[in-house]
Amino acid sequence: MEAKRVTRKVSRTLKTRHLSMIALGGSIGTGLFVASGSAISTAGPGGALAAYIGIGIMVYFLMTSLGEMATYLPVTGSFATYSSRFVDPAFGFAMGWNYWFNWAITLAVDVSTVALVMKFWFPHVPTWIFSMVALIIIFAINAFSVLSFGEAEYWMSLIKVVTVIIFLIVGFLTIIGIMGGHAVGLENFVYHKAPFVGGVPTLLSVFVVAGFSFQGTELIGITAGESATPEKSIPRAIKQVFWRILLFYILSIFVIACLIPYTSSNLLGSSASDIAISPFTLVFKRAGLASAASVMNAVILTSVISAANSGMYASTRMLFSLAHHGNAPRIFSRLNTRGVPFYALLGTTAVGLLTFFASIYGTRIYSFLLSASGLTGFIAWLGIAVSHYRFRKAFKVQGKSLDDLRYHAKWFPFGPILSFVLCVLVIIGQDLKSFANWDWQAIGVSYMSIPLFLILFFYYKFKYHTKMIPLEKVDLTPHDIASKKID
Repeated sequence: MEAKRVTRKVSRTLKTRHLSMIALGGSIGTGLFVASGSAISTAGPGGALAAYIGIGIMVYFLMTSLGEMATYLPVTGSFATYSSRFVDPAFGFAMGWNYWFNWAITLAVDVSTVALVMKFWFPHVPTWIFSMVALIIIFAINAFSVLSFGEAEYWMSLIKVVTVIIFLIVGFLTIIGIMGGHAVGLENFVYHKAPFVGGVPTLLSVFVVAGFSFQGTELIGITAGESATPEKSIPRAIKQVFWRILLFYILSIFVIACLIPYTSSNLLGSSASDIAISPFTLVFKRAGLASAASVMNAVILTSVISAANSGMYASTRMLFSLAHHGNAPRIFSRLNTRGVPFYALLGTTAVGLLTFFASIYGTRIYSFLLSASGLTGFIAWLGIAVSHYRFRKAFKVQGKSLDDLRYHAKWFPFGPILSFVLCVLVIIGQDLKSFANWDWQAIGVSYMSIPLFLILFFYYKFKYHTKMIPLEKVDLTPHDIASKKID
């Protein structure tokens, strides 16, 4: 007897507040709380501000590009699907596996970081215990429903947002002398060689740091397939998130640069283990808040768990989409009764778990995987810019009206072109020192993501003989392909 086929769909239950906080929380983390100090130390206060403003503007254009496509075609696969439909199926294949690999590896990095943060309070407890507990919690959040993921992300992101707001209030009160002693004003902005230090090469290296800090904002595209009202939620979320991110980052860096001279060795921390010298901790201490380190450690713990939670969600949905389109084993396209791609979740968790064990027992393998995923986020951004450019061009060639678009990206074609150019510059600037010294090993480690992407691209192209889709043949049919028939 033939098995009954049941049509199941991903659950469209994410609200605007979820989407806003998911995108906002995805970019506010250790990049702001810790690594922003190293950016100021490297390029000076002016250089750090210029880099974060530049990357912030690029991210805005990327989000508007993604928003225009996501409101027209709200699918779970997001930019991998757009790359396949608007550019070349081989491009979409490589983009999807690139993004899944990025977040699956990042998941392992984040659960390892949880253990580093917990050592602040429990230095004698084996670190793997904390990592395993974190992985189990994250798995449970994602396994229950997409709404449980959205709610968890909303509240964890809210903690980060409130922390930044309190930091800005305390920081400005300290700058003008109401808290922490005498007013410092802008004296540290012109201290020694400030505001700009090290010239263009240094500025470019800080662009890389800023770029990593903003990664995660593209999650808003992944969530479009499970948004209750994507045509309303996504544009609203994009507008809110851009201004909040830009203000939070720019004002936070301004406060740090005012209160801590760029020559301070305390600004050199770049990881979650450097919580004692996080610029946020230092500013709170200067204002007379004695328990600042413990409070910031709790906030950074929340940030790391939030990043791991987002990573689990993004990689699971991308694997589901790949399987749905026949580019991954079919089992990963199956949904449970709550609309969760449970087998894709299991597969992603297994890879994260294996990578985590590699960090304990095979550090060389772990380092290789970490290096291989280094630039994958920027490659995804490149894919968004290229896909949107082709999407709009196809719209024009096929004689369609822009009135058919529920959301219009600003300043086309300037936006995607600027995003493309800046992404290329950031990718090139990943490790310029290795080129200056012709250190081939360092070049291989820093730029490993690029050949891996090209291998995926050409594998698919040669196997299926795909070509770039002519603009007049690009499929611009607006429909939802997020459902899946299941045996």
